[in-house]
Amino acid sequence: MSDLSPRHPMLDAAESFFGAPRFTNSLATIAIAVSVLATAIRPLIGWAGLIAIVATLVVFAGLSLYARRESIEWHALLPISLLVFVGWSVLSVFWSQYQWATLGGIAYLLAFSALGLYIALVRDTIQIVRAFGDVLRVVLVASLVLEVFSGLLIDAPLTFLGIQGHLATAGPIQGLLGTRNQLGIVALIAAVTFGTELRTKSIRPEIAIGSLVVAGVTMAFTRSPLIGGVIVVLVAAIIALYALRRVAPAQRTAAQLGLLVVVAIVIGITWAARSRIVEVTNAGGELDYRLRLWQQMVTLISFNPLEGWGWLGYWRSEISPFQAFAVVERVPVSGLNAYLDVWFQVGLVGVVSFVGLVGLAFVRSWLLAGHRRSVVFAWPALVLVVLLTSALFESSLLVEYGWLTFVVCCVKAARELSWRRAFTVPPLPALQKD
Repeated sequence: MSDLSPRHPMLDAAESFFGAPRFTNSLATIAIAVSVLATAIRPLIGWAGLIAIVATLVVFAGLSLYARRESIEWHALLPISLLVFVGWSVLSVFWSQYQWATLGGIAYLLAFSALGLYIALVRDTIQIVRAFGDVLRVVLVASLVLEVFSGLLIDAPLTFLGIQGHLATAGPIQGLLGTRNQLGIVALIAAVTFGTELRTKSIRPEIAIGSLVVAGVTMAFTRSPLIGGVIVVLVAAIIALYALRRVAPAQRTAAQLGLLVVVAIVIGITWAARSRIVEVTNAGGELDYRLRLWQQMVTLISFNPLEGWGWLGYWRSEISPFQAFAVVERVPVSGLNAYLDVWFQVGLVGVVSFVGLVGLAFVRSWLLAGHRRSVVFAWPALVLVVLLTSALFESSLLVEYGWLTFVVCCVKAARELSWRRAFTVPPLPALQKD
């Protein structure tokens, strides 16, 4: 007699349910929505409710991956650069002065890493674009509706959502993202997504054009000079990518090198004129506030320059050394610069691995966008332009929607251009002797 017992019908039904395409599509869309709307969810149900939602999504993602295990290529699953950075952040718990908070921050980072990995593994790039498009359309429209309600209908702020009700004076608006800069970043990612949907004809043209108008209106009402700078960089990237895709393949390497030289020159000129740029863009003292915060961070970095103070993600003003920042005009929840924030939390080793991670992810995405025929491959590269540029004045890249979106783009690019794939190519058959 065989020792193998037949599978229970309920197990087969559960595996079929969690592995169904409709389930994976719904789970990916919900994960994106939760990551984008986390700022609005927390005031409504608290941290406990948000963590319960995220944990449930991670469990469902694990069950879905198990159900689809036969259709997923597990080799070279994660980029080594991503593993190095996350691994170093996890190790920071051993020297952190706030170990329990670090454990919570690491768990939060790993949860959104897992959701980003799940989305990248089970959905094609065009399906990911559609999922982001569906979520961001709802978020932007809902944000504008709430701003109309707050600023025009009741003429009072919705403080629990961070909406100040300034629409009657043409902004700035915050929508469901809590701050005008965060709303502007999401609107920019939305514009890239809606433009990709229009170019790929994955939705009706009138819906795509209407969505682009909504994204443009949202960006205009944020009245953020910092977002204006990101728009300039994004437009320059779109023009450069458009030109590169029309260069003959034999000349594309030379064109890429020429573009690299131009970018280096522009960066040099920008650095030389930084004082004037700060003066022009310092609306409402935003940059002054950031500069003071960054100076405080640099001072504290000098105490633990190599290893940092310990990973946290969102800052907590009740623990040291973050108490030192609570004396400024508003209590910061991040370092308002992802690169400096990483240096502060996980030290020089962490920031070097982080810069390597984002640099490698962007180069891979950019090469894919320039060489692949389908325009959908431009989406990860352009989204990374928005995330990495905005990371100069916001730390949203490190948490929730920013980190999930980055992981999706990073994993997608790495799986297309991973050097480890070379070792999986089957060898040529040996010649047969007569």
